[in-house]
Amino acid sequence: MSMGRFASAQAPVTPLPLITKAIPSSGEKIPAIGLGTDAFRDSERDAIRDEIKRMTELGGSLIDTAAAYGDSEALIGDSLASLGVRGRIFIATKLTAGGGLFGGGAGGEQSLKRSLERLKTQRLDLLQVHNLDGVETLIPMLQDWKRAGKIRYVGVTTSRLGQHAELVEVMRKYPLDFIQVDYSIGNRDAATSVFPTALERRVAVLVNLPLARASLIGQAGTRPLPEWTADIDVSSWGQFFLKYVISHPAVTCAIPGSTKVAHLEDNQGAARGRLADAAMRARMEQYWGSVA
Repeated sequence: MSMGRFASAQAPVTPLPLITKAIPSSGEKIPAIGLGTDAFRDSERDAIRDEIKRMTELGGSLIDTAAAYGDSEALIGDSLASLGVRGRIFIATKLTAGGGLFGGGAGGEQSLKRSLERLKTQRLDLLQVHNLDGVETLIPMLQDWKRAGKIRYVGVTTSRLGQHAELVEVMRKYPLDFIQVDYSIGNRDAATSVFPTALERRVAVLVNLPLARASLIGQAGTRPLPEWTADIDVSSWGQFFLKYVISHPAVTCAIPGSTKVAHLEDNQGAARGRLADAAMRARMEQYWGSVA
């Protein structure tokens, strides 16, 4: 029987244990699957609210956004306020030094103020330098804001393989709590170029593009899942790809994007049950390499 992307979406949520991982710099644990966002529009307001509501019901808590993502911060802030769940959500957002990535051209401290206002919060859980843009200027500022209690954790991000070497240099130069990097079963460069340094420096890792912008789902198509994936509580291809990502010892949380509750439910299913060990990860790589 063929099992596709949403094979488990209609089934009741199983009471499998929630997979959490510790942030190395503090020991605080967060669920291993969060929610990534993009340039949301006001027309998606209800969809975003429904997703956040469902995520909290399923045990998820981390939402990643950015000043650059259109109305995303404001729509998330409105949703959190209307749902009354800000205290249950780990908010991560991003900024640049010059502000060229978002409207108004304001960077640095103006960007922080704008994010706090739009997200309707007095403190951010994680503030990240977007695509390493302005690291030397911003990291000292972020450290000051952390000491002042305006943010809890400091990080940097990239979604570009070509920036992996620079990301490693930044990890070695600055005391970071988090990095964010692109990684999937179809794009494993970070496992050798970035993760060893993250483990050495005790830096938490958020993974963007864990589904390679849904291209992995497209490649899987209607192909049936191998029976042995039941050994790690996988019931869809999306969960296969996500469990592969979060089972890496360096990875703290994967942040797949979605705008539909059915997608979110399927993704959150990967945050429960058993994780792949090294032997299972090798089996997953070998199998996917043979069919992709």
